[in-house]
This record gives sequence, C-alpha cells and structure tokens, in this order.
Amino acid sequence: MSFLPMILVLAVFYFLVMRPQQKKMKAHQNMLAELKKGEKVTTSSGMVGKITKVSDRFFTIEIAPNVQVEFERSAVTGRIDATGAAIEEKKD
Repeated sequence: MSFLPMILVLAVFYFLVMRPQQKKMKAHQNMLAELKKGEKVTTSSGMVGKITKVSDRFFTIEIAPNVQVEFERSAVTGRIDATGAAIEEKKD
C-alpha cells in the first residue's frame, strides 16, 4: 500500500512529460525523413535556406546565392512554406 503513491506519481510523470516528448521526437524524425531537395528549412542555429543536397547524415543548405553549408540532419528544426511561415508538424 505504501508504493501506491509512488506508482501514481510515476504514471502522472509518464503521461504529462515522457509521452508528449516521445510524440514530438517521432514527429520531428518523420519530418526529417520526408525532407527533399528544394524545400526551404530552418536550422537550430536560426539559419534559413533551401536544401540542395540530401545524404544519409547531412543536408547541404544554400543560405545565400552560391553559399552552401552542410548541416547534420538533427540540426534542421522545421520546414518553411513559400510565404515564409513555419509549417506545423503533423500531430498523430
């Protein structure tokens, strides 16, 4: 009976913290898998550019005319549409 409060705290922690974080990570991984050449993205450092090359581990992003920089896939944080607004990740 003395373990019941601890079990309840763990259950609340799981449903309020861990589960939403896992969903967010899964949505981000799906977004990274769907990215292709020509899409406009934003990075964790705040740079915005167009993907020019896709490899298993890196994206080459053009941040200015004739200026291309390689970023790890995990550094890309979101997509940007033609109007410049961030595209929301799909929530399952």
